[in-house]
Amino acid sequence: MSSAPSEQYDVETMSNQTQEEPLTLRALVSTKEAGVIIGKGGKNVAELREVTGVKAGVSKVVQGVHDRVLTVSGTLEGVAKAYSLIARTIIENSVQTQQTDGQEQNNHTDTAIATIRLLISHNLMGTVIGRQGAKIKYIQDLSGVRMTASKTLLPQSTERVVEVRGNVQSIEQAMSEIGTCLIEDKDRAYGTILYNPTKAAVNVQNNNFMPPRQHHQQQHHHHPSNVNNTSMEDIRTQHISIPSDMVGCIIGKGGQKISEIRKLSGSHISIAKFPHDDSGERMFTIQGTMGSNEKALFLLYGQLEAEKERRLRGVASMQPTSLEV
Repeated sequence: MSSAPSEQYDVETMSNQTQEEPLTLRALVSTKEAGVIIGKGGKNVAELREVTGVKAGVSKVVQGVHDRVLTVSGTLEGVAKAYSLIARTIIENSVQTQQTDGQEQNNHTDTAIATIRLLISHNLMGTVIGRQGAKIKYIQDLSGVRMTASKTLLPQSTERVVEVRGNVQSIEQAMSEIGTCLIEDKDRAYGTILYNPTKAAVNVQNNNFMPPRQHHQQQHHHHPSNVNNTSMEDIRTQHISIPSDMVGCIIGKGGQKISEIRKLSGSHISIAKFPHDDSGERMFTIQGTMGSNEKALFLLYGQLEAEKERRLRGVASMQPTSLEV
């Protein structure tokens, strides 16, 4: 007897569950774009909420900082639709002073290109990109958008930017596919340090080194004695992979740096002696409460960023100086 009906039922059930799962998608917007999205007296964002059923808001203005964070939460369909409407609003605002004929403006809006700068947890980038880029290529081919994934973490966070560039319709389809990826692998988002565009964060220099890979995390109910102040809280375990040539900077001379990170975070951190696969990366196991693990991640990433900047300065100092005649 064929198992096709059962398999079809399973696929449909999973699809329905994905559609009903809550989804939050954050994006970077300029101060000008934020004003357009909100609208006069909050008119535009109120209409967006009413039409799509999502919750949507923009972070507060920080003086001297040009970006704000747009947060949209709701069903997969609602969030995808909301981002397409946001793209339409941004496009319409950019062309309304250039177009006088309403029909021409509508036609232009449908075909014009907008860019959405999504904020995606580094832990989920593999899900969006796929093995050898297969998933991101599929999304691009299906929807018609162009996607560019940043190789670097945003300052003081574990998020990266994924630019989605396309027309209004293609953006909606791409957001639906991206959202599906995030929902189906949502457990990997644990421990994400959200990007907050403050002056301090904006002033941190980015670079082109690849950040560490994070792996699936687990929750345990035991209480090891070497994790401080956790006797009444659940202990969680998280794994991240770090290139072998960067491990020394995290350990520090005589283990000084890693000891400091353990002490400040309260998490137990162990380091594999050998690479765990062909990538040449070594596994770090972080064990502690949710709060202590997040702090440990923040400190580890900070140490990596400092080392990357030091190496970049070293490379720059070796470049030949051009002579002006």
